Formats: sequence, C-alpha cells, structure tokens
Amino acid sequence: MTKEKVLQLANHIGGKKHGSKSSYKYTDPEYMILEPVVTDEMAEVGLCLEFRKPKSAEEVAKICGKPVKETGKLLWELAVAGACFVGDKDGVDKYWLETWIPGVMEMMVNNKENVRKYPQIAEAFEAYGRIRGPQTAGIFPVGTGLMRVIPIEMAIDGESRRASYEEISKYLNEAEVFSVSDCSCRTAREIMGEGCGHLKEDMCIQLDHAAEYYIRTGRGRQITREEAFEIIKKAEENGLMHQIPNTDGPGKTHAICNCCSCSCFSLRTATMFLNNDMVRSNYVSHVDKDKCVACGECVQVCPVNALQLGQKLCEEAQVIEERIDLPSNSKWGPDKWNPDYRINRKNVLESGTSPCITQCPAHIPVQGYIKLASQGRYTEALELIKKQNPFPAVCGRICPRKCESVCTRGDVDEPVAIDDIKKFIAEQDLNADVRYIPKKRHNYGKKIAIVGAGPSGLSCAYYLAIDGYNVTVFEKQEALGGMLTLGIPSYRLEKDVVNAEVNILKELGVEFKTGIEVGKDITLDELRNQGYEAFYLAIGAQSGRKLGIEGEEAEGVISGVDFLLDVNLGKDVDMEGDIVVIGGGNVAIDVARTATRAGASTVEMYCLESREEMPALDEEIEEAMSEDIGVNNSWGPNRIVTENGHVVGIEFKKCLSVFDEDGRFSPKFDENDTKVVKADKVLLSIGQSIDWGRLLEGSKVELNPNNTIKVDPFTLQSGEPDIFAGGDVATGPKFAIDAIALGKEGAISIHRYVQPGQDLILGRDRREFKAFDKENIDLAGYDRLPRQRTPHVDGDKAKTSFKDLRPTLTKDQVRKETERCLSCGATVVDEYLCIGCGQCTTKCKFDAISLVRKYDAQNVEFEDLKPVIVKNVIARKGRMITHSIKKTFTGKKDKSS
Repeated sequence: MTKEKVLQLANHIGGKKHGSKSSYKYTDPEYMILEPVVTDEMAEVGLCLEFRKPKSAEEVAKICGKPVKETGKLLWELAVAGACFVGDKDGVDKYWLETWIPGVMEMMVNNKENVRKYPQIAEAFEAYGRIRGPQTAGIFPVGTGLMRVIPIEMAIDGESRRASYEEISKYLNEAEVFSVSDCSCRTAREIMGEGCGHLKEDMCIQLDHAAEYYIRTGRGRQITREEAFEIIKKAEENGLMHQIPNTDGPGKTHAICNCCSCSCFSLRTATMFLNNDMVRSNYVSHVDKDKCVACGECVQVCPVNALQLGQKLCEEAQVIEERIDLPSNSKWGPDKWNPDYRINRKNVLESGTSPCITQCPAHIPVQGYIKLASQGRYTEALELIKKQNPFPAVCGRICPRKCESVCTRGDVDEPVAIDDIKKFIAEQDLNADVRYIPKKRHNYGKKIAIVGAGPSGLSCAYYLAIDGYNVTVFEKQEALGGMLTLGIPSYRLEKDVVNAEVNILKELGVEFKTGIEVGKDITLDELRNQGYEAFYLAIGAQSGRKLGIEGEEAEGVISGVDFLLDVNLGKDVDMEGDIVVIGGGNVAIDVARTATRAGASTVEMYCLESREEMPALDEEIEEAMSEDIGVNNSWGPNRIVTENGHVVGIEFKKCLSVFDEDGRFSPKFDENDTKVVKADKVLLSIGQSIDWGRLLEGSKVELNPNNTIKVDPFTLQSGEPDIFAGGDVATGPKFAIDAIALGKEGAISIHRYVQPGQDLILGRDRREFKAFDKENIDLAGYDRLPRQRTPHVDGDKAKTSFKDLRPTLTKDQVRKETERCLSCGATVVDEYLCIGCGQCTTKCKFDAISLVRKYDAQNVEFEDLKPVIVKNVIARKGRMITHSIKKTFTGKKDKSS
C-alpha cells in the first residue's frame, strides 16, 4: 500500500514540487527509504518542517493543526527514524530537515534496529547514489561536491599545507561534542550481503549538533576528542581514508567519515562513474621514481586504483594515456563508466612491472625489502616481507627462487641473490629479542579451526590471528610444521628455524593441539558444536605413491615420504647397503641425500626425465652429485626383482620421451633396452598423495579425480560453505611458498565469511601481476658487479651431517649484493583518478610518494550552491563545444576510460 503523505514528505525533503514532472515517484529511493518506518501521520508533521530552520513542537503544531503533545511525539518518532534532525536549542527541542545525502539517508541507515528489520532502507540508500550519481557528472566544480575527501593530515605536513580546512585536526579541535557510529555505507552493504570485509564498527565521527542527535537517538555513543583522534588513527592503520559532509559552509562540517572505496557510496562517484572532481581534495599524489621501489604498498591502499605498478627501464612503454574526455568537457554516459569497479581493480599497468614480484607466488615486494636491506633497515624489511609471507626464515632456506629465475639483472650478468638476502634479513626472526611480531588490528574473537600445521595452515592462522580471531590449529602429528618439519631434512631446514617462526604465532595467541586427527579423534560437527565458525583444511599431501609394478610389495620397497617422516621423527632407520631412489623431483633429492646420511653404502637415483627435464632444482641436483649420489636419467622402473620376498634389484627400461605433443604425461619406452640394478632397498619418490582419512565424512565437500578438494580457485571455499582449503590438498604438491600464499587468501575469505553480510569477492584484491617485456628495454652500459656468494659446502663433509652447513651472507656482502638490484619497477599515478586522500603516503617507507597541491577550492554552504552550479553548467557547455571541435581537428580519441 502506497503512502501519499510520505511521498509528499520525500519531495519536500528534496526541495521538489510534489506532482511535478521532476518530482519523486513511489519507485524512487527517496520514497522507498522512508516508506517502511514513516507513517502518513509522521509525514504530516514532517511537511511542516523546513530545511535547516529549527522549529519546536509547539511551532509545528500551530502549522499542522495537531495537539502539541501529539505533534511532539510524531516529531520525535520522525527524528528517531532518521528523517529529520532534533537538537536542544536553549532548552527546547527543535526539529529541522537536512539534505538527502549527506544527511537523511545515512541517518536512516544508522538506526540499527530499523535497517535490520527493513533491508529496503539499505537498498534505497544504495540505489540513491547509483541512480542520482550520473546526474552530477561535470556539474560540481572541484571542492563543492556534497561529500569531500580530506587528506590524511600527516600527508600534507610541511610546506604543502596551506589551508586549515584540509586538516582533520581543525574540525576535531573546533568541535565540542563528539559521537561515533558504525559506517552507514558499509552497514548498508552488509545488510545487502555485499560487504567488502573492511572495518565498519565505530568508524564514523559526528560533531556538535550531529553528535548530540546521534547520542540522543541511539545511533552513536558519546566519545571524547582524544577518542576521536584515536579513531582517526585506527582508520588510517586499517587503510581507510577520510571524507566530510561538504554542505555546511566554508571550513565547516558536522561529521568525519572513514571510508573504503569498495563500499562507500560517495566514492562510487569516482570509482564507478569516474566523476572524480565531485569528491577530490586539493591534492594529488606524486611519485619520485628515483626513490620508488615498486613495493606496491601504495597501490594496495589506493581507494580509486589511481596507482598501479609500472617500470623504470622503458618509460615509453608505460606512459598513461592522457585523458582527453572528462566529465567537465564531455557528455558523460555509461560508455565512460566502470560498473565493475568492485571486482576489476588492477595492481599493474598493461605494460607490466618487475618480474620478481610477478613471478613470486606470494607476490612479495622483492625490490622493497632489498632496498630496505641496502639501508640497514632489516626490521622494516622483515615487516614488509611478512605482509605476504610469515615465514621468511623458512623460505630463505627452501624457496625455489622463482624470483631469481626471472630477475632482470640476470639479463646483464647474473640474477640478484634475492633468496640469500631474504635469508639474511630473516635471521632476526630466529632471535626472540629482535624478531618482528605484528600488531593485532582488531579483536573479532570468533573461533576458527585450522586442520593441519603445515605452511598453508600456519599462514592462514597467522593472518587470522592478526585480525584478532581465536584460532586453534589441529595437527595429527606431535610436531608442528607439517612437511616443513617432517618432510624436509634438517640439513636443508633446521627444526629450530621452523619452531622460531611458529613461536611467533603462539605469541599472537594461536592455540595448537597436536596428536589430534580431525575426523578420527574429533569431527568437524563436534568442532562446530564447540563454537568454531569456519575451517581451513590444509593437511598436505603426506602419503607416497606406488608404481603399480611387479614386486612392489616386497620387503625393502619403501615410500620416500614415509622414510623422511621416520627420520625427522627420530626413529631408527636401516639404510645399509645399496639404495636406489626412484624419482627426479626435489623430494627424491631429499630422500637420496637423507639415505646417504642414514648409512647407505651407495645411493643411485633413477628418473624418467632427461637431465634438462628433471623437476628438481639445478642447485639441489648439483648438491646431491657433490655427495656422490648418482643421477641416472631417462630410465623407468619395469619390475622389482625379489628373492624370498625381499628386494634384491630393480629392472629398468629406457625412457624415450616423458610427455606427448600437448605436454601431457605420457612416457614412451624402448622395451628392448633394459637393465637390472642391484638394490638392497628401493625408495619410491614419484609423487605424493592425499590421505583424507575420515575428515570429510558427512560433509558436502567434493573431491577432484586426483583426490584434491574442489574449491573456488579465488576464494578457496568448498561445497560446504564453512570449509575452506589450501596448500597441497587444493593444488596438488607444490612448493611451500605456494601453500603460504593460499593460506593468506584463505584467511581473507574466512574473515569475510564469518562476518555477517560480507561478500567473498567484492572489493577484493585479485593479486594479478604481469611482468614487463624485456625485449623493450636496453640493458647495455650497466656495471658488472659480481654476485655475492657464500662459501661452497664440501659434499664429503655435508653428507655426514644432518646439520644445515650452508652459511649466510655477511652484512658487507648484503650491502654489495643489494647494490646489484636494478630497481626496475616503479609506481605510476593517474592524476585524474587520484582524489588526494593521502593513504598512499602513509604506507611508503622510501619517501617516494607525496601529496602535491593542485587545486585551490573549498566548500560552499548548501544554500549558496545553486548559483555556483548554474555558472559551472554554462561554462561546461562551452567547454564541451570547444573540446568537440578540438577532437574533430586533431583526431584524438580518449583511450583511458
């Protein structure tokens, strides 16, 4: 049933003549937001109120002809609903109307009870900006939009500060009364199930009359000025930026909002409609490319995607196309918009950025930590690494060095020793006195269960703990670390290194329960009953695979994974005699080198692949050979030779090719070229498999044909909504760094899942990177500084010890090696897109980015806005004609929108 008086009130608030051609209809958001909670009786008294002219109940009663008591009751109900303001004026409550935005709509949404009961309120708030936003394109000059960005104050310290109205402290120091409420935009998104995961609680500050209204009507709680400054600091730490309602007159406002662009309806004018003049401050970001190291910290926090990673070595390839068409000089319709702004933001320009950050599975900012190390800022370097990888000391010893394989320096002479530098930096993590322990950002308190204490599970636990979740890790073994502890030999990764980095999780409050196999000792349903709200499954691929050939069940044929597990658990193993290892991967190398240390007389490796095709890393193959381990390529096992049930040898046949024309595994053999090799034991290392046990019994989780779990590749959510999975159980066997990267993504998804109304995808960084084309760069003329190396470990000495004998670079070597980095990446700014919030400057550790004053505009009072807009509309028409003629004669086309 429609409400005629309520529609009249909607038009009255909007300054429209009811029934006119431009007036609101029953389907418009202005009516829809009022309809659920405003009655016709309430609307009748609301129609007697005026814009920003306070009236008492007694004054309104005279106009509407109702008794004062009834009028006062209806006015109060209207104020509580959010359709008007109420304030104490000389001891008398007075009521008045405000603008729709900023004003009534936020106030309506901030009535928590109503918005939850009537989602229509949230939907109408969202619809208002989406429907009305396009009408503002090019209409408002810079500085006069209804909302306005205020720079983070530390970003404009020094000579660039000229106007106090650009300073948050001005507004807080001038106000006397303060309140704080939840963010209305993020509340609306949450109600609609479109939340972005950003902190919304106690984020928006009201001042003076607005604070009094919020406190009295239960929308917010009263706070002190000091608490308001703390909220500002917390917002900035959480990557949020500041905006103010911009209609109160020059240098005045009644609120300070702390916003994220992926949910803010005001910033949608910039992010979706690309009408950035509507909200921008007087500043734009400027990057000093000589100082910039493309760490990407600024790119991640830029609310409008104005910053992207580019390069330094080939300037022509990355110049941002000049924006020819702008809202101020062109017709601005849907062809100019970015409707998918919540899912399509980019980290990197089309021309690409540094190969190292691109190739790293976790996209660790290599250039950044190398630069910090070159300056002796090792703790800051460690902090930067741990934003993407909580286990740098571990990875510094076992990482596959994908970053080095593509390092641009390698096209000059040799790649930078990236991993050795990281290992040096991470040594601090092994010392309890200087290790870096991140600050907790929140205190959400919800219970999350991680199943599996390997690299992926530990990574997920780490990032959830930082967000303040109560995380419990369940591990069926007595030792923590998964394959880091049980699958990787100590001579490559000492157990005290793993323990040192696990201890940081303990200091963050993560609880560990070892010797518990989920599915057997306790079920997922039992954990749900204990209050666990989400699960991250990361049990790894800890079982070996079989060959499926004759004699495989004979005594002495052992799974290489089980062998490593027994050795790492300190069990007695008998490796006397001649040992044959089947396999050519890194695990097979570990098995062979461990067998040597366990007392084998000889160790020979046999694999299908040629030397060039072997999946093991070259340096690991070379280390194995230095320990007198034989590497026999292009041989495949045909049968196990046995006597009395025990292995005595193995027959091989020559492998002609491993893969077919499409690159699929399809080995071909010469059946006539065979040989028998003597063996007292055969260790199988031809891959790993996943043993789910009873973990998934009774769940809706599905498995792939290879026994990995079916999850969404981006969110890692399984067919059971509260179950997420990562690491080897999701991807199949990969490196630790791959598992670590997924652990962080799992934490992001779980955070969103357990918070009400959050979407797993919207507003989320997709972490898509692209390397620049090296064909476009000229590397001639660079120095030839030699790569720094640690002393070679003697194989004869190494093969007798389970200790990691590999030394670390010295401080002097690190200084020299960091000089070799070409620093080939840099951040690039699109000045039109930049709205001058200053978030980027707070994250840069290199003083490479600053805010530069470009405009000189301040707000005007709402009542004075119309002539400003009219003047600008007339000027815009002239600009549009001039621009159209110029484009016709020059033939230029806008390529940037």
